[in-house]
Amino acid sequence: MSWMPGIEPQCPEAGTIADIEMLIVPRARDLGGFEVRRALPAPERQMVGPFIFFDQMGPAEFINEGGIDVRPHPHIGLATVTYLYQGEFQHRDSLGTNQMIYPGEVNWMVAGNGVTHSERTSPETRAKRHSLFGIQTWVALPEDDEDMPASFEHQGAEALPLLSGEGKEVRLILGNAWGERAPVKTFSEMFYADAVLQAGAKLPLPDNHEDRGLYVTQGSVLVAGETFAAGQMMVFRPGDPITVTAGPAGARLMLFGGETLNGPRYIAWNFVASSKEKLEAAQEAWIKGDFEHGRFRLPPDDAAEFIPFPDAGKSGH
Repeated sequence: MSWMPGIEPQCPEAGTIADIEMLIVPRARDLGGFEVRRALPAPERQMVGPFIFFDQMGPAEFINEGGIDVRPHPHIGLATVTYLYQGEFQHRDSLGTNQMIYPGEVNWMVAGNGVTHSERTSPETRAKRHSLFGIQTWVALPEDDEDMPASFEHQGAEALPLLSGEGKEVRLILGNAWGERAPVKTFSEMFYADAVLQAGAKLPLPDNHEDRGLYVTQGSVLVAGETFAAGQMMVFRPGDPITVTAGPAGARLMLFGGETLNGPRYIAWNFVASSKEKLEAAQEAWIKGDFEHGRFRLPPDDAAEFIPFPDAGKSGH
């Protein structure tokens, strides 16, 4: 942990309400006692930088052997990142990965041309009362990297830069910001950070990225005198200096963004691609279900079931 002058605002009142290009209120859905709030993609905004999907999971409490069971399902054209505040779960994929994830760590799965994974509460976790609270995002890959082989990278909390200043701690999860760079290998310029602010603490957004946004997970923040509560996402105009101030109860934020891609992306279920043809080919391969010789495999230690391709119009696992 180190103090970084780059996270100390030089102009505490920088930013006006006009600098907020868009305010997004996520859509909530109940998955049987477990709430998910989806902020991206939104009707008004598909991506912020390369971030094309943004889900808040929970907070939720599980008793009586409860938990999550997301059966094996496929992805193409994106990378997934899971970041937990509370709880734990087990990731297994078609590369043979079997990885638990805990708060402050990063599971970075690059789908590329195709990968299949599952997310479940482990038997050990189910045996006790437990909670789950975190964020899942998808990062769309640049067109030149869409068809690369799938890969997986895990980084523990101790490997991620943790910056501290007066009244704040900022963990850099992906990319570069405030003069630091996270160790995870990315394929375009971006930043993704978890910030915990005490009441009244001020934090400037990075000024070295084209597209920038933030999502309030706990507490509230002030921008140019206006208050924004938990469960709201703000997208800011490029280039404007922005500083956020934590409200009277403090705040926890996810800050993210980066360079924009060369064009919009097409989305069908869990697939993301630069062309409809790539989506159709992936859909056909999954429906065919040739998991021994086809494009997709099932996780070797979680191959007893999978999620079938849904009705048209549904997206997200």
